[in-house]
Amino acid sequence: MAGSLNKVILIGHLGRDPDVRRMQSGDAVVSFSMATSETWRDKATGERKERAEWHNVVIFNEHLAKIAEQYLKKGALVLVEGKMRTREYTDRDGANRRTTEVVLDRFGGELVLLDRVERAAPDPDSYGTTRTRSASSSEATGEKPGTTSEMIGDEIPF
Repeated sequence: MAGSLNKVILIGHLGRDPDVRRMQSGDAVVSFSMATSETWRDKATGERKERAEWHNVVIFNEHLAKIAEQYLKKGALVLVEGKMRTREYTDRDGANRRTTEVVLDRFGGELVLLDRVERAAPDPDSYGTTRTRSASSSEATGEKPGTTSEMIGDEIPF
């Protein structure tokens, strides 16, 4: 009998800022929607066409949730790797619903920021302002960054 594999890899843009909630344990759960798109030229008209597909992403991995909470915002280009999971729930009107999500579990999944992002300054006095991350000393010297926070926003070599 052959085995099976549940693995999803998407590269796309966030459709909204991440939503951060806390479970009773205090662990963060981050969710957001992201769009992937494909473009082609219509053979009959020569017109350029595009189709977007929307995906719901849920992060249960505490480390990745912190990164998403700090650095992701609407429009950011990201790579996510996780598992496809369908769950059932009851909506506010009492109707049974199903949703399919890409889930990054506690001990799995990957989140890669593919562009430089602006984020809100952590200083409460500067609430509402944004800044761009400046080059770290390791980037200036060409050394490999040592922490995840130093790696975020670095150029992707492909």
